[in-house]
Amino acid sequence: MRIEAYTQVQQLYQTKKTTRTEKTAKSSSSDQLQISSMGKDIQAAKQAVANAPDIREEVTAPLKNAVQNGTYQVDEESFAAKLFQKYNEMR
Repeated sequence: MRIEAYTQVQQLYQTKKTTRTEKTAKSSSSDQLQISSMGKDIQAAKQAVANAPDIREEVTAPLKNAVQNGTYQVDEESFAAKLFQKYNEMR
């Protein structure tokens, strides 16, 4: 391998060290965010759901008392009909 050939190729392409570019002036623009009225409504709904309790005591308390007292009655026919309906919906 000839070293002379390399230097000739280097001279041909005139490779030089890269020069640094000057820093550009910083722009004074800033990002802005605008939320639509629909987005605000969605945020309000999410906040309301987050603040709501997981269990509605006014619905579950009477059922819980009936189960604890042994007075809770299940209508077998209604339960079987609903169970069969759900089964058919899943198929």
